[in-house]
Order: sequence, then C-alpha cells, then structure tokens
Amino acid sequence: MNIADLNEIAGRRYPARRWTRNLVGGASPVQCENFALGYVVLEPNGGQVPWHNQEQEEVYFIVEGEGEMCLGDERQAVKGGQCVYIPPTVFHQLTNTGSTPMVMIYAYGPAGDVAHWKQELEGTLPRAGIDVPALPEGAAPQCTEKP
Repeated sequence: MNIADLNEIAGRRYPARRWTRNLVGGASPVQCENFALGYVVLEPNGGQVPWHNQEQEEVYFIVEGEGEMCLGDERQAVKGGQCVYIPPTVFHQLTNTGSTPMVMIYAYGPAGDVAHWKQELEGTLPRAGIDVPALPEGAAPQCTEKP
C-alpha cells in the first residue's frame, strides 16, 4: 500500500512565495496515470501561483484564506470552501490577498508535471501581456522573479 503523509513531505518552495507538496504524482510515493493532487500554502499578502496555462484540466479547492483568482479574462475574489474549475489551456493565476496563509488543494488530469513549476524555478516563466496573454484588468501582478 502506498500512502503519502503530508507531514512527511518536504515539498518545494517557489519564488512566488508558495509551498507545494505533491500528494499524488511528482515526488510522492503515490502515482496515478489519470490525475495529480497536491497541497499548497500561499504566503500572506501576495503569495501566488503565477499566470500560466497547461494541457490538463484542473481544479483549485480553497481550504482556507482569501484571494484573487484570474481565469482567462475573468478576475474574482475566492475564499475558503470554494472550488474553481480551470479548463485545459486557459491561463490562470491565484494570489493570496489576505493577511494569513491561504491553503488550497489542486487536482489535475491527466497526471504529469506542468511546465510552470520548472519555469518559475529557472526564472523563465512567460510574462503576462508580453510572452503570453495579459492578466485581467486590475489583477495582482504576476511574480516572475528568479530566487
């Protein structure tokens, strides 16, 4: 039996001020072909999943906290208890706008790495409005800084 224990997963810290731990897929002992699942903590006042897209469909379930979700040309406030569906190839970004950590769970399928993780760590994330479509008007700026 393969069990992923969140308390034993070191995970990865990203320049956009978030901590991601893979529960299914990635470095997790639990692997599936059809989906990946992870637990993410976005730091207060701006921690982010930067503007990106991917081939997989995905959902973000906000466990606690409050933030701003950008999806295509839409921008909306989100909070604990809400789930957002992200269609394949649509650009999206989640930003913690609160003064406490935001916790969210993501699930996407099919399984596999998504390019934005590596791009963010390398400092090569495509820039909104320059390399890729622009963020919705009034959205928090995209974090593209290399650590």
